[in-house]
Amino acid sequence: MRFAVIGVGGLGGFFGGRLVAAGHDVEFLARGAHLAALRRDGLALVGPDGDVTSTPVRATDDPRDIGRVDAVLLAVKTWQLDGALAALPPLLGPDSAVITTQNGVEAPGQVAEAVGRDAVLPGVAKVIAMLDRPAVVCHVGGLGSLDFAEWDNAPTARAQRIRAALAAAGIRTTAPADIWRELWAKFLFVVPFGGLGAVTDAPFGVLRERPGTRRLLEHGMAEIEQLARAHDVALPADIVPTTMEFLDRQPAAGTSSLHRDIQAGRPSELDAWTGAVVRLGARTGTPTPVNGVIHEILSLREAQRSVAA
Repeated sequence: MRFAVIGVGGLGGFFGGRLVAAGHDVEFLARGAHLAALRRDGLALVGPDGDVTSTPVRATDDPRDIGRVDAVLLAVKTWQLDGALAALPPLLGPDSAVITTQNGVEAPGQVAEAVGRDAVLPGVAKVIAMLDRPAVVCHVGGLGSLDFAEWDNAPTARAQRIRAALAAAGIRTTAPADIWRELWAKFLFVVPFGGLGAVTDAPFGVLRERPGTRRLLEHGMAEIEQLARAHDVALPADIVPTTMEFLDRQPAAGTSSLHRDIQAGRPSELDAWTGAVVRLGARTGTPTPVNGVIHEILSLREAQRSVAA
């Protein structure tokens, strides 16, 4: 199959590299130092054991050089979406698909506004991988899975063909019964510990072990559960305790990408994570006091850094 990968960070590099290694026709859309490194050195994937696999790849900064593909893996951060959307039209034919991978629940709608709902396959990516430097991706953990579905969850030959290609590349993929429930479940997981971790500068272990911060995590998750119900997404009744049990199994020193980006003064996904909870809560009349306080603190911090810069 023909794939285009937009966003050669940890996620795009990991999945794209796997597809290239499996023999698929993959082209990467990149710019600047990332493009130069991909063209010069190829894509390097550093495994959890330290082994390095380097693969020559094709990369360009012009989507017209790529042309129509079967599927676009849209792997940019949420704050990079606007720029990525402009690159989509030359890549899409009548049956092409855009697989969204962003954390959050608003990205599929943003992409659909640009290219039409029929082209969008909302997706949920699960892998711990990060960009070490241009064209070098470190796979820290997790087998790497990418689940997606058509907008209405209907089974289609298009989705099945893409799943078969991913599976052949060693990427775990399933056809979820309800992709929106999967998106909201991941949203409920990442947003509270991401925001609270950034506020406190504390890793998973500290947040879950202190009684006070553990209660805040639970309350923040409960707010998102109610927000999901306001959007007609019925999460499992035990979603909060089940998610806390999952968090209890994560490495104690772990942190979220939101936490790391805010602490480093980099652009962050605060607006698409905690900001979206507050925004959607106001729109539906759903109270979100815990997430609201976290968002106010972190947005103030980012605003002050912007002024200082």
